[in-house]
Amino acid sequence: MKYVIIGVVAGGALAGYLYYYFVGCANGTCAITSNPINSTLYGAFIGILSILSFQNEGKKSPKSE
Repeated sequence: MKYVIIGVVAGGALAGYLYYYFVGCANGTCAITSNPINSTLYGAFIGILSILSFQNEGKKSPKSE
């Protein structure tokens, strides 16, 4: 599971940087895409959110008798 989280976060960061590089912001006034660090961190954050949204919500605890 640890490697999945690392992979998704790294993939999100890479996707964020690639979005900055290929799309970016022409005039520099965009909050996220005008700076490669902001774009990379935002992509990593989206990666974290995506992995957390797919985790099992209903882990069952042992029954107490």
